[in-house]
Amino acid sequence: MRKRFTNTLAQGRNTLLVRRNLLMILAATPIIVSSARAQSKPVRIGILSGEDEDIWHIVQGNARADGLTIEIVTFSEGNPINAALAAGDLDANAFQHGPYLEAQNAALGSHIVPVGNTYFAPIGFYSKRWKMLSALPDGATIGVPADPTNEGRALKLLQSLGLLKVSSDAGNMPTVLDVSENPKNLTIKELDDPVLARSLADLDAGVVITEWAYKAGINLTSERLARESMENNPYINFIAVNQPDAHATWVLPLVRAFQKPNVRAKLLEAYHGAIIPSWT
Repeated sequence: MRKRFTNTLAQGRNTLLVRRNLLMILAATPIIVSSARAQSKPVRIGILSGEDEDIWHIVQGNARADGLTIEIVTFSEGNPINAALAAGDLDANAFQHGPYLEAQNAALGSHIVPVGNTYFAPIGFYSKRWKMLSALPDGATIGVPADPTNEGRALKLLQSLGLLKVSSDAGNMPTVLDVSENPKNLTIKELDDPVLARSLADLDAGVVITEWAYKAGINLTSERLARESMENNPYINFIAVNQPDAHATWVLPLVRAFQKPNVRAKLLEAYHGAIIPSWT
């Protein structure tokens, strides 16, 4: 009887030990599953179609190695991208600079913020008629982007080249109405970005966004009369998110996936050195 009791007691202890171990395993299991689910949900990022797609395919691979899945959503033009982010249809976007975002936040009532730099795409002053800036004649017709942020940027470039002056009260977004001095009697034509790039041959010169210049087949070196400097320049592009997501756990891996040496190399290759990676 005593032996049977001892065996029963031992079996009971073994059963309790097994149950305790099983409970510990079950308690840990939801944490593991939860983590896997969080990582399997893709981060949806909006970008412009074209060369940036090749860049972001490399970023996708970098992120995957860090446990982050990226879903690339492409747009043919920039205006809808911030609206989609503000509406929650995207988690992030990467296509814009500070003054543009400032204007979009004001227009949309959104609270989108930058979280990491990508690259600087200096706008260029291009011509198919003239080989040097000094050859530009009086009365020349100059094309500039029609949207407020990039029009202001173009006019400031023309001012830095001594071709005109804009009012100091105009801030970051002057328009042709803010031109206070025009010593060469230039005619300034406001054109949508793709139209401006394609119409360069019909103008004496034009200030063209790098991406559209590239798409239109403008030679970014031989047809360039001048380009803006990166020093103290607010027009550096970045990854942006809705303000409540600024410190989300996926943001740092996303930025880190972009700011890699293989992305830097691809940026320089894809745009033939016309854009400058803007992280250290």
